[in-house]
Amino acid sequence: MQYLYDFFEIIMLWCYKVTHNYGVAIILFTFFSKIALLPISVWVHKNSIKMIQMQPEINEIKAEYFGDKDTIADEESKLYKKYKYNPLASMIPLIFQIIILMGLIHAIKAGINNPDLNMSFLGIDLSRVPSVEKGAFIISPLAAALSSWIFCLVQNHKNVLQSEQSLINKYGTMVFSVALSLYLGWFVPVGVALYWIFSNLFAIVQLYILNHVISPKKYIDYDALEKSRKKLDSMQSVGTGNKKRTSVEKKRERQDYKKFFKVVNKHLVFYSEGSGFYKYYQGIIEYLLEHTNLVIHYITSDPNDQIFKIAELNEKIRPYYIGEKKLITLMLKMDADVVCMTMPELDNYYIKRSYIRKDIEYIYIPHGMDSHNLMMRKAALDHFDTVFVVGDHQIEEIRKTEEAYNLAEKKVVKYGYCLFDEMVRGYEEFAKDYVPSETKKILIAPSWQKDNIVDLCLEKMLDELKSESYEIIVRPHPQQVRHNRALFERLEEKYSSYKNIVFQIDFSSNSTVWEADLLITDWSGIAFEYAYTTKRPVLFINTPMKIMNPEYTRIDTVPINIMLRDRIGMSIDPDNISMINERIKQLINDTEVYKEKISDFVAKYVYNQGCSAEVGANYIFEAVKLKINERKAKGQ
Repeated sequence: MQYLYDFFEIIMLWCYKVTHNYGVAIILFTFFSKIALLPISVWVHKNSIKMIQMQPEINEIKAEYFGDKDTIADEESKLYKKYKYNPLASMIPLIFQIIILMGLIHAIKAGINNPDLNMSFLGIDLSRVPSVEKGAFIISPLAAALSSWIFCLVQNHKNVLQSEQSLINKYGTMVFSVALSLYLGWFVPVGVALYWIFSNLFAIVQLYILNHVISPKKYIDYDALEKSRKKLDSMQSVGTGNKKRTSVEKKRERQDYKKFFKVVNKHLVFYSEGSGFYKYYQGIIEYLLEHTNLVIHYITSDPNDQIFKIAELNEKIRPYYIGEKKLITLMLKMDADVVCMTMPELDNYYIKRSYIRKDIEYIYIPHGMDSHNLMMRKAALDHFDTVFVVGDHQIEEIRKTEEAYNLAEKKVVKYGYCLFDEMVRGYEEFAKDYVPSETKKILIAPSWQKDNIVDLCLEKMLDELKSESYEIIVRPHPQQVRHNRALFERLEEKYSSYKNIVFQIDFSSNSTVWEADLLITDWSGIAFEYAYTTKRPVLFINTPMKIMNPEYTRIDTVPINIMLRDRIGMSIDPDNISMINERIKQLINDTEVYKEKISDFVAKYVYNQGCSAEVGANYIFEAVKLKINERKAKGQ
């Protein structure tokens, strides 16, 4: 190390002999050090460009293998080799800076002991140390810190690598650099601070020159970078809007995640977004438990899901709590024969097909009876192997979608809707003891979407009906009550003198739905449940239609949500609410006519009434057996 110190001392003495000023000599020395390190700076600049050039692919890797740190590290390593990128290159200039700084400190100390050298620069003795001298010498560390701040500011905007860092990284680096400059500037001679100041200033000039000569814009696809960043950000934001989890829930998730992957030869997995989704699986699961020996692995993102209590009564159910973010990784590493989901958009957003097993059969089980083409996003079901369908309308949409977009034909199972079967059984049980009132009951049940009945015409409707001899029950959507409770409190107050108008915000029972002689709604799915179960008509308010797929008209078929409005009832525009009483009387008088119409409609558009759970369960069981036999045939 002494040889290095001696070398720096010789360089400094030469600079002093040329300039006859120790301050100018330090500036000249700084300039020469930048020239000497220029090849390394060029290499680092190119390496940084290479890093950002790779970043879209890195983001895609992080998204594709989200949460799987080992696989991500392996894929990034392959990418680095492909691009011949060295992740440690950015450390080299810092190492040289430290070596030069140490050599310069030694050279200045040697200069202090040399009586032939004048250490003065602009009237300031460069050998003085601010922490010893104090007073005006505090300007030295402040100037060093200011130069670091300016350099970091420029780097954050102009350095190809630094400009792409997060705000925390950018300003974290800035704070550290400024604080370090301030601290060191206080304890080293003023001459060293002078070197630091001009080193930062020359670095800024060098950065602009390099950006001009080797422009990052020529090598980097910034559109692809932004697109990949948004994709990764969307996955990282999953679950952040939910209620903050407790430490107990996080620990439980870790335990269940490990427990899930400890089980080998998993045949059947169900995934549920929350406790309320169990009802869509219930009939199928109960049939499988009673008639097969399959163990059901049930993943839920709800720590309070009812499945945990159900599992206590049946050892063939294995429940796991996995939050939405951890679910991304679990699904990517899924190892099972069959996976059943009510969640669409498989492989479109954050829930992906497994990269561990390519032969898993993914089955979509419906959680509604309406149009896939209208009420789901485009391509929502494209990546499922099998789709359970409610009726002819859904098969027609799937086949015409495949034709329109040139997609491979997927397997379709004529399933029905086990929740509907359960509702019918519940209604039949309810009807045994129910004695209808002479006063006709009208249920108003809006959807929860922009410009629904509540937003556009509820008060006008109630004003038209308040003096009529109907019992009016207003049952708003739970989410609308949650977000605008003050509105319903105001409406309750406004109509409190009309005893025939009731606002119901207790959603625990279906009795109100079953008791109603007529339902009034807009685009709510309750129309299916009410009309199909009770065989009574619906009055639809033509509020703006909820459209999840703007391309739904590309498929040459009328969505059932639109078709049924004139099959199971009548419709009226919000501007014609004054005619509502007339329409109500007409529908109630024709109840028997509609009973026959609705029965025919349901027979055509709902498969396997009363036995859909058995049909669905039998298909799943056979699918699992087929996978097992395929593996045996391959000797696995």
